[in-house]
Amino acid sequence: MEQQMHNKLKLPNVTLAAMTSVKLYETIRALTYSMQGIEFGEVVLITHRKPFSLPKGITYKHTSKLTDIDCFNYKMVYELGDYINTDYVLLVHYDGFVVHPEMWREEFLQYDYIGSPWPIPKPGTQHCYHDIYGNLCRVGNSVSLRSKRLLEFPRKADLIWEKDEDGFYNEDIFLCCMNKHRIEAAGMKIAPVEVAKYFGHEHPVPEVADVEKPFVFHKWWGRNEQYPRFENPWTKRWKAFKDVVRPLLFWRRIRR
Repeated sequence: MEQQMHNKLKLPNVTLAAMTSVKLYETIRALTYSMQGIEFGEVVLITHRKPFSLPKGITYKHTSKLTDIDCFNYKMVYELGDYINTDYVLLVHYDGFVVHPEMWREEFLQYDYIGSPWPIPKPGTQHCYHDIYGNLCRVGNSVSLRSKRLLEFPRKADLIWEKDEDGFYNEDIFLCCMNKHRIEAAGMKIAPVEVAKYFGHEHPVPEVADVEKPFVFHKWWGRNEQYPRFENPWTKRWKAFKDVVRPLLFWRRIRR
C-alpha cells in the first residue's frame, strides 16, 4: 500500500470535484475511480445532503439543492469557486471522469480552462460554438480543468448570466464562447484543440483519432463506450422488480 501511494501522481494544487443533486451513488463512484493513481490536494462532493456512506478521502461540501440543469449551470459559473481552495479544480460527473491517470501532462496547468474538443458544425448550420467575433471555438466541456482565477472571474467581472443563441443556459458555452474575449482580455488562456485532445474526449472529432488514451472522457460516444458505467445497485434491483411485476399487473387488467 505504501508503495502504491508513493507511485501515485501527486497534484497538490488540484482539487477533484463534482457538483450534483442527482445520481449521487454514480457520482461518488466516478470520484473514487478518478482518485486511482492520483493524489489530489482535496477531493470534494458538492451536494445538498451528505450521503450516508461517503468514502474516506472525499469531503462533503454543502450547497442548496440543484433543482434543474439551469440551476447546475448557474452554480458552476458563479458559485463553484467558493468550494475550491487550490489553484485548480478538476471537475468530473457520473458520466465523465479520469480514465487514464498516466496520460496527465504538466502543460495542462498552463491553461485556465481545458476540456474535450468540440466538433466542427456543419456548414450553414446555426450553432453556438463561436465567440462574439464569429471565430470558431473548439474547446469547452463541463468535465474540465479550471483555474481558481477563472472560477472567481464571473463574479469579479460582473458577467451577466445569459442564454446562448439556442435559448439555453450552458456554462461552458457561456465561458468558452460568449465570454471568451473577456476571459482572454483578463490574461487567462483557454487551451487550444491541439492540447485539449490529449486531455479529454467527448465527441469523436478527427483531432482525437491519433490519441488512443485521453486523461478524461465525457459521455459514452464512439470509443468512449469502453469506459465504466456505474449504476446504483438499488436502482438496478428496482428495475428488475418492475420488470417482473409489470406483466402480472397487465394480465390482471386483462382478466377484469
